[in-house]
Amino acid sequence: MTDSRPPARGIRSTGPSNPQVRPATEGWTQKKDAEGRPLLQFASPKRGKPPVHLADLTPDERVEKIKELGLPGFRAGQLEKHYFTHYTSDPEQMTDLPAAQRDELVSGMLPPLLTEVKRLETDRGDTIKFLWKLHDGALVESVLMRYPGRITLCVSSQAGCGMNCPFCATGQAGLTRNMSTAEIVDQIVRANRLIADGGLGGKKRTDHSLDRVSNIVFMGMGEPLANYARVMQAVRVMTDKKHGLGMSARGITVSTVGLVPAINKLAAEDIPVTFALSLHAPDDGLRDELIPVNSRWKVDEALDAARGYFDKTGRRVSIEYALIKDMNDHAWRADLLAKKLNDRGRGWVHVNPIPLNPTPGSIWTASEVPVQNEFVRRLNEAGIPTTLRDTRGKEIDGACGQLVATEDDARAAEATPEPQPTA
Repeated sequence: MTDSRPPARGIRSTGPSNPQVRPATEGWTQKKDAEGRPLLQFASPKRGKPPVHLADLTPDERVEKIKELGLPGFRAGQLEKHYFTHYTSDPEQMTDLPAAQRDELVSGMLPPLLTEVKRLETDRGDTIKFLWKLHDGALVESVLMRYPGRITLCVSSQAGCGMNCPFCATGQAGLTRNMSTAEIVDQIVRANRLIADGGLGGKKRTDHSLDRVSNIVFMGMGEPLANYARVMQAVRVMTDKKHGLGMSARGITVSTVGLVPAINKLAAEDIPVTFALSLHAPDDGLRDELIPVNSRWKVDEALDAARGYFDKTGRRVSIEYALIKDMNDHAWRADLLAKKLNDRGRGWVHVNPIPLNPTPGSIWTASEVPVQNEFVRRLNEAGIPTTLRDTRGKEIDGACGQLVATEDDARAAEATPEPQPTA
C-alpha cells in the first residue's frame, strides 16, 4: 500500500513516496479494552509496598524517624552522607555511628531495595545494562553510559509500562507496578558505587568530568509521568545539594509519550529539568496507532503543552522521534512536523530523530540512511534544530525501546539471593 495522503496545506509536495507500512504487533498480542482499543494502564496494580527508605523521606521526616529509633536527629545527616556521597548502605563502613546501634539504624533507614541479577557490558565497558530484582520479584533495568565529558544513566520509573506502544518491548508485558522514590534513586546510587570502584571503562586524559553520574534520562522502563509523585520526589532528592545527590536539574531529562495534564503540572514545578516529548508521528492518524495515549490527547494538544513547558521554564523542549522504515519516516511527515513546530514559534524546541533499533525480518526496523538524512535535512532547512541521535547498548538490548525482562531474566532472578546491603 502506498501513501496517497495529500500534503498538508502549506507543505510542498514531496513527489513519489515510499510505501506506508501500518503498525502491527509481532509475536505478542496487544491488550485491548472492551471496545477493542489498546488498553492504557494509568493506575499502578496493587502489590506489596517496598520498605520505607531514607530516600523516600523528606529531610525532616528522616530526623523524626531517627528519633523514633531512639537516636539523636543529627544521625540522619551522617546516614545521608554515607548513602548520597559515599554510595554505601553497608553498616561496616559507617564507623562514625555507634557500633551497638549501627545495624539497627541502617536496617531501619537503608533497607536493601535492588538486587543485581545480571550485568551486561558493551562499548569496551563504557555501556553497562543492569537487571535489578525488586523486593517483590518485579524486574527492572537501567543503562549506564560514559560519554566524553559526562556519565549518563537511563533509569526506570515503573516495572513494565502501561502505555502499550506496539514498537516498544517494555510495553508488551503491561504495567507490573510503580517504583518507589527510593527504588528510582537507588539505581543512581548503585551506579555511582560501580563508577567509584572503577567499573565503568576508563576515561580519556582530556576528560575532566567527575566520576559519578552527571546526567539522568527517564527513558528506561515505564512512563515517568504516570508515576508522577514518586518521580518528582526522586528528582528533588537528586537535585538536593544538602540532603541528596546534589545533581543539576538541567542534567535530568523527564520524558513522556504525551500525558498532557501531567506535562502542565510539571511545568508548574519550578524545577528546570529538561522535558522530552516522545512524539514519533506528527499526524493523529498514525500516532493513534503508534502511541495509544494519543486517543486521549492528540498531537496538537501534546505540542501545545510542550510549548507551554518552554514558556513557563525557558527550557528548550526535546522532541523524540524514532525513525521507522516506511512507517513514519516519509518526507511529508518531516515537513508536517516542521510546520507544526514552527506554528508554535521559533527557538523553543529541538528534534532528536533516533533510528529504531532493528530486528531482523520485522516491520519494526530503522529507516534507510538516505531517508534518515532527508528527514533531518528537511527539518533543519525549515529552521528546526535537529540532531540525528544514535543509541548506545544495542548489542545488549539496552537501547531505547529495548528494555524488557525476558523469561531468561526471570529464571536468573529466581536463582538470585535476596538483597544485601550495598558495600
